[in-house]
Amino acid sequence: MLKTKKNIITIVITLVAIVAINLISNQVFKRFDLTQDKRYTLSNEALQTVEDIDSPLIIDVFLEGEFPTEFRRLRDETQQLLEEFSVSNRQVKFGFINPLADEKNRDQTLQQLVQRGLQPFQINIQENGKASQELIIPWALASYNEQTVIIPLIKNKIGATDQELVNGSIQNLEYAFAEAFKKLINPKEKKIAVLRGNGQLRDVYVADLLKKLGEHYYLAPFTLDSVAKSPEKTLQDIKNYDLVISAKPSEAFSEKEKYVLDQFTMNGGKSLWLTESIIMDRDSLMNDSGKGIAVINDLNLNDFFFKYGVRINPVIVNDLYSAPIVLSMGEGSNAQLQRLQWPYSPLAASNPNHPITTNLDPVKFDFASQIDTLKNEVDKTILLRSSQLTKLEGIPKEISLEIVTQEPNPETYKTPHQSLAVLLEGTFTSVYDKRIKPFKISDDKTQSVPTKMIVIADGDVIKNEVIRNQPQELGFEFLTKRKFGNKEFLENAVNYLLNDDGLINIRTKEVKLAFLDSEKIEAQKSKWQIINIAVPLVILGLFGIAFGYLRRKRYTK
Repeated sequence: MLKTKKNIITIVITLVAIVAINLISNQVFKRFDLTQDKRYTLSNEALQTVEDIDSPLIIDVFLEGEFPTEFRRLRDETQQLLEEFSVSNRQVKFGFINPLADEKNRDQTLQQLVQRGLQPFQINIQENGKASQELIIPWALASYNEQTVIIPLIKNKIGATDQELVNGSIQNLEYAFAEAFKKLINPKEKKIAVLRGNGQLRDVYVADLLKKLGEHYYLAPFTLDSVAKSPEKTLQDIKNYDLVISAKPSEAFSEKEKYVLDQFTMNGGKSLWLTESIIMDRDSLMNDSGKGIAVINDLNLNDFFFKYGVRINPVIVNDLYSAPIVLSMGEGSNAQLQRLQWPYSPLAASNPNHPITTNLDPVKFDFASQIDTLKNEVDKTILLRSSQLTKLEGIPKEISLEIVTQEPNPETYKTPHQSLAVLLEGTFTSVYDKRIKPFKISDDKTQSVPTKMIVIADGDVIKNEVIRNQPQELGFEFLTKRKFGNKEFLENAVNYLLNDDGLINIRTKEVKLAFLDSEKIEAQKSKWQIINIAVPLVILGLFGIAFGYLRRKRYTK
């Protein structure tokens, strides 16, 4: 009886302990990320995008089905990432869907997906020495409070292998989802003025970047022409904006216009200047002679930038590390398009120590000028610069397409690492300090509050190609099928200027993935099948024979 009572007490204590442990574990929950690069640990900036969600955020992921190893990994990494978001906020709910599972309605489903902007992606499958092709839908839809945004799961890169493509896509996943959540949850606040009236690029040539920026910020054109009649009103109007963008101006700024922009800066306004001190572009060379003259582009901004701490020099950057130009070589029916070295399109190297340019692809310039930094109280950071093999050419200068047929002499490239984009931060002194003002205002300031400005020595950095009157993706070159880092650079620049650093920090997070070598797998498949299947069986058989022999020997004595 006593023993039975002890057993009951033991059982009750055990049950109580199990219940207590479960209750405690529900309250105290901890996940451990043991990966070297902390790939499963969401950044604080990403977590903040779902922090205030108080109703269901539904995510439908279409990356489901039978995929090669690389794309199965992308699918698994996507699931891991969404699980982390869901753990952070239980309102985040997700599911995986195979939209092409129904073979009968496959074509109709594909058409509906394309109409929604979810373009299928074709992958090549190599199995048992045979090649085949399959379609996947690398997209997700996130819905919150009757709003839906599309999330790309693949970050396409021309010429990349499947492993490189998936690696880049996995590295971009956290940014892709965090950016989408921010669009859905956080209302727009900051305002950007796109300057007009000084010969800036037409809308169609800056459409791709402005479309992207419009997802997070309010955008509006702002013309400085009214400063001639009502300068004070123009100044008050521009103060309503947080950032101004001037994209490749070609007409000089008046003193009144400069004063408005100066006082905008003194009041804490941010600026992104894409300008240059020369007039020359590729279109000028596409004539019968294949020649053009590069001349000075006087925008009356020399004193403006000089006072703030930079000088854009009237020179052309000639760089051997450059993007090619596509020209028709040959005559008549024998003519062929060829990609040729073009030293006037430098591919700028980025600063790995600054969040704007960390993990950034090369940024393509065209007929770039060069920037000198000057000593003053403003902090300056070089964001982009030319390569080791650079030289500067003075103007006026004749530029000819014939340069592509000439072998460059590396010994003449003796001015390396020229600055092409500079970030200015700190307290600025007014351009009109101790000078006669172009017009009178009641609250003139000679020292700014802390603010920021980025100066880029080429307006073409922001210029997207236009084909059949349709703007193309910024940074993508149609003829060479190459993609450059222009768009990401400018997105990061705007985010940084507007103190929207969260998205930059997420984008620059680096994830290191190890992939198996598919060629080595195919070549050594039989070897490892034998090692993993046949060898264990042989060892087991030998052990059985030995055991039987020893057993018989022992019991026959």
